[in-house]
Amino acid sequence: MENLDVLVLRTLRDWRVAGQRALLATVVRTWGSSPRPVGSIMALAEDGSVVGSVSGGCIEDDLIYRHTQAYAGKDGPHRIPSGPPTLVKYGITADEAHRFGLPCGGTLELLLEYDPDPQPLEQLVALLETGRLTRRTVRLADGAVTLEPADTPSELVVDDQRMVNTFGPEYRMLLIGAGQLTEYLATMALFSGFAVTVCDPREEYRGAFHVPGAKLVNDMPDDVVTAFKPDRRSCVVALTHDPKLDDLALLEALDTEAFYVGAIGSRRNNEARRERMIEHFGQTEASLARLRGPIGIYIGSKTPPEIAVSVMAEILAVKNGVTLPRDMDVGAAKDQLAVRANDPGELVCATRPG
Repeated sequence: MENLDVLVLRTLRDWRVAGQRALLATVVRTWGSSPRPVGSIMALAEDGSVVGSVSGGCIEDDLIYRHTQAYAGKDGPHRIPSGPPTLVKYGITADEAHRFGLPCGGTLELLLEYDPDPQPLEQLVALLETGRLTRRTVRLADGAVTLEPADTPSELVVDDQRMVNTFGPEYRMLLIGAGQLTEYLATMALFSGFAVTVCDPREEYRGAFHVPGAKLVNDMPDDVVTAFKPDRRSCVVALTHDPKLDDLALLEALDTEAFYVGAIGSRRNNEARRERMIEHFGQTEASLARLRGPIGIYIGSKTPPEIAVSVMAEILAVKNGVTLPRDMDVGAAKDQLAVRANDPGELVCATRPG
């Protein structure tokens, strides 16, 4: 699955280029609990087609009812108005919050842009498709749009005169190794909006790998990392257990801005990897501080799909800036289990892990 923002903007562009009336809705403020974060977007065409989301569905239904031909013949205008953007709030009262499916006390405010100019949309989509982080500014007086490059992602800003929203290229994931675990992790990453590349020079593994939507390459992993050019919206995960494939790729990844670099393996194997890198590749504890391992959060996972859930959860937490509790760290959790297993006073039966 591609990045949702790009999908929304591309679809809206196609509607407008074809001459179809449409609106773009953006979540600009929230109060209390909200089903979608600030910056979320959806597009609505005059025939009732919708892509993207600003709520759990009820607000989308209301917008369809008010602004499209899907309810033609019933009371109300049922058409997309013309003119400058407008701000609209949902969930101001408890009754409205219940009606629109918002959490208790939740309120959100949308900016509705009517018939966005297709030319800036074409430019924005083209920039995003080439991996450019782009700042989009909408003048509230008349809906005029300006685009400019951005160096870093930033939060949406709205005031009485303008709305500024930064759109980035899709998140990317590079997986080293094409085994069974990779198939599950690649699948989860794709439906989480990542573009996935899988690297494995071993023909016997590539031949069995099949995940629609994932790109499969056969060059040596360190060369692939270099060509991949990981940035702040990229993660690199080594899954082969083979130092000849994993180690050099990880070292290349650590020299980039990738937001997540990690490797599968037990605590013992990960400790051995660090010792190799320090002894043979001139690394230090400081230079390896960003290397994650054992990767994942502790959920007692044992099977490949469960391990993939664990790893994907940690990647998403890091991506979203969430600090996980210490007891969810795989290494810390297994250390604690080992202590309990070797303590006669603990009524815990556990096998000392990896």
